[in-house]
Amino acid sequence: MNASWDNLKIFSDPTRLRLLALLRREELAVAELQEVLGMGQSRISSQLAQLRQAGVVTDRREGKRAYYSLHADLPDEQLNLLSAAIDSVASLPAMFEDADNLDRILQKRRRTQEQYFNLIAGRLGKNYCPGRSWEAIGHLALRLTPTITIADLGAGEGLISQLLARRAKQVWCIDNSPRMVEVGTELAKKNNLDNLGYKLGDVEAVPLKDNSVDLAILSQALHHAQHPQTAINEAYRILKPGGQLLVLDLNVHTFEKARELYADIWLGFKESTLHGFLKNAGFTKVEINAVAREEQEPHFETLLTSGVK
Repeated sequence: MNASWDNLKIFSDPTRLRLLALLRREELAVAELQEVLGMGQSRISSQLAQLRQAGVVTDRREGKRAYYSLHADLPDEQLNLLSAAIDSVASLPAMFEDADNLDRILQKRRRTQEQYFNLIAGRLGKNYCPGRSWEAIGHLALRLTPTITIADLGAGEGLISQLLARRAKQVWCIDNSPRMVEVGTELAKKNNLDNLGYKLGDVEAVPLKDNSVDLAILSQALHHAQHPQTAINEAYRILKPGGQLLVLDLNVHTFEKARELYADIWLGFKESTLHGFLKNAGFTKVEINAVAREEQEPHFETLLTSGVK
């Protein structure tokens, strides 16, 4: 059958079209799609299998969870047809309800993380956190140049930045937890670090100007980002030409409890995935090295990734 007829057939089913409208906005797990649509798992999985077989959606495994998203390389003809189909039913009550439910799910994601970090604010340096070891931090610190402007993205209380600010020209700590920003600001004031500033913001929408920093750091923050590629793109945007990005994060693992214990979204990243993030953003001289491995189970391994703008 002609591909165009196949597309019309795929897009003509109401359930499949509702799924595609949601996945056009956000990558979602099957359980999240169930909650948005109010449908059973078997029904949704059946429709997703057809969409995947047709090459319209892709899936990825993150531990035991399966996440689905619209295929990134859909031909323009197919993408235009899909957009037209979604637009044609956009005014239906079911579509408005789906959009509202999706907004609620995404807000729920953000609240879960914010509640976790607000809860541990003031105790972050004392509590266990996967991949946060002095050995790994030491590798990062050794690569620093003293008199530069630094952005610590997803900084938390800014434990690293508290050290860097003693020699750097200016350090900006960015975090989306109001309590973390409050605690960090108090620490900076207590330690008389006038060149250490805290800003409330997200690593995917950094409240700093283009080409404004010499070094950007993402230390155990990328696996908390909803869209890691967007976070890397933002780091590229705020860096001056010749500036460097350093990413300390976990190698891919299967410790599912990290989602509950540490509000992790991603169970680490493969080296190839991190390399792809930086290359896609425009970074050159990308290097990745394993710099620490914990002796106790689940043996978290920390990767140090660097790139130059």
